[in-house]
Amino acid sequence: MERRAPAASLDLTRLRLSGTAGKLSATALIDEVLRRIAAADGDNVWISRVADATLRARAAALDAAAAREPDLSARLALFAVPFAVKDNIDVAGIPTTAGCPDFAYVPTVTAPCVARLEAAGAILVGKTNMDQFATGLVGTRSPYGVPRNPFDTGRVPGGSSSGSAVAVAAGLVSFALGTDTAGSGRVPAAFNNVVGLKPTRGRISTRGIVPACRSLDCVSIFALCCDDAAQILAICSGYDAADPFSRPPPAKIAAIDASFTFAVPSSAELEWFGEREPPALFAAAVAALEAAGGRRVAADLAPLLAAGDMLYNGPWIAERLAAIDDFLRKAPGSLLPVTREIIAAGTCWSAADAYKALYRLAAIRRRSDALWEAADVLLLPTAAIYPTIAAVAAEPLALNARLGRYTNFANLLDLAAIAVPAGFGADGLPFGVSLLAPAFYDEALAALGARLHRRLNLPLGATGHCLPQSAPPPVTQASQ
Repeated sequence: MERRAPAASLDLTRLRLSGTAGKLSATALIDEVLRRIAAADGDNVWISRVADATLRARAAALDAAAAREPDLSARLALFAVPFAVKDNIDVAGIPTTAGCPDFAYVPTVTAPCVARLEAAGAILVGKTNMDQFATGLVGTRSPYGVPRNPFDTGRVPGGSSSGSAVAVAAGLVSFALGTDTAGSGRVPAAFNNVVGLKPTRGRISTRGIVPACRSLDCVSIFALCCDDAAQILAICSGYDAADPFSRPPPAKIAAIDASFTFAVPSSAELEWFGEREPPALFAAAVAALEAAGGRRVAADLAPLLAAGDMLYNGPWIAERLAAIDDFLRKAPGSLLPVTREIIAAGTCWSAADAYKALYRLAAIRRRSDALWEAADVLLLPTAAIYPTIAAVAAEPLALNARLGRYTNFANLLDLAAIAVPAGFGADGLPFGVSLLAPAFYDEALAALGARLHRRLNLPLGATGHCLPQSAPPPVTQASQ
C-alpha cells in the first residue's frame, strides 16, 4: 500500500488511523511540518530546532523500519508523531537555555520524559520559547521575543510555556511538553485554544529539567484535545527512582462516575477584573457540564485563593532563588529586569518564615478538604483576563498576578488539573476553563475534559480543524 502525506490535522487519532492503515509516511509528515514552520517564519516559537536534515533522516529511518516490519506503525504508539519541548527540558546535544542565553549548557543526557516519547516513535522537532526561568504567566519575558499569538498578535500568548502552546495551536506539532509551577501549563493553553494537562506532582519525572520551584514543578502536556493529552501522559509518566520527587501512582486509578458532582464558586468569589464576556462563557461551560450529567454544588474558593497567594507572597520565592542562586550572584545582568526582581526577592525570606508558611499551608489544605467531600471536581476559569502585550509591559507584575488567580494554588495543594477550551468571545479570542481534582485523578479529569470539549464542539487550536470523531486506541504497555 502506498504511504502518503498525512491528513491536515496532526491530532493523534487521525495520525494513528493513518499509521495503522499503513498509509502514513513519516517522511511526508516531517516534510509537511517543515513547510508549516517555514510558513510561520518570525513567530518566535523556537529557541532551538533540530536540523531539517536530521529530522528527514529520522523520518526516513522510521519509514524504512516500517517497510521491514509492517505492523511497526501500529506497535509504536507515537510512530513519526512530531512534538516539541520547552527549553528548560534537557535533550542530549541540544542547548538548554531556560530562556536565558548566558545560562545555556549542552546536556549529555535526555530527560526521561522526552526519552520515553522518542522510544514510542515520536520525532522531536525542537525546543520552544518560554518566560525566562519559567517565571511568568504572560509569555513576554523572553530575550528570544514574544511567541506570536495565533488569534491576535497584540495579545500575550500566555506563559511560561508560551512557545509550546503556540506550536500546538498553530499546527506545527501534534503535542508539546511544558512545565507548570503556578499555571504555566494551563494559562497558555487557554490563550491558544488547546488542552493543557497539569499532572499530579511527581507523576512525570522532573529529572533533567531546570527547576523553578523544584518541590512544586510538574511537566505539563499541551495537546489539541484531551484524548491526546491522556495518551501522552500514559507514555511520559512512570516512577523514577533517580528523581527524589517522583511518586508511584496508586494501585487503583481514580475515576469520576458518569453522574458526578462539580463545584463552582459563587458569583461573588469569581473575580473578572472588569471583563464582560468571560462570565457568560463560563456560565455556558457550567451548563455544558450539567448537560453532561454533572450536578452543580457551591465551592468555597477562599482557602484555595489563600494558598495561591502564598506562592509569590511567601517563601516559595526563595525556592526559585535556590534553583539559580549561584548563576544569579555571578551574572545578575544576564537576567531580564523583571525576572531578576522577582527571583531576587527570595533573599527576603528566612528559614523560620519557610516553616511558618508550611504550617499555614497545612492548615489551609485541611480547610480545602471540605471541597472534595462535597464534589468530585472543581470547575474554574483558567484565566479571567486576556491582556495585550502593551498592557503587560505597563503593569508586568499586577497583570501576571491576575492571571494566576485560578491557577497558583494547584501545586501547593497537590491537585491535578486540566485546562480545556470553552468557547470564543465576540472578539474571536478563546476562553478556557480548568477542571481540578485531588492528586492522581489525572486520567479521570482528562476523560471528563474530553466530554466537555466534545459537547462544546470547538475547533482544534488555531488550525480550524474539528475534533476527531473517536479517541485513539489506548496505549498498551507493549507500545511503550
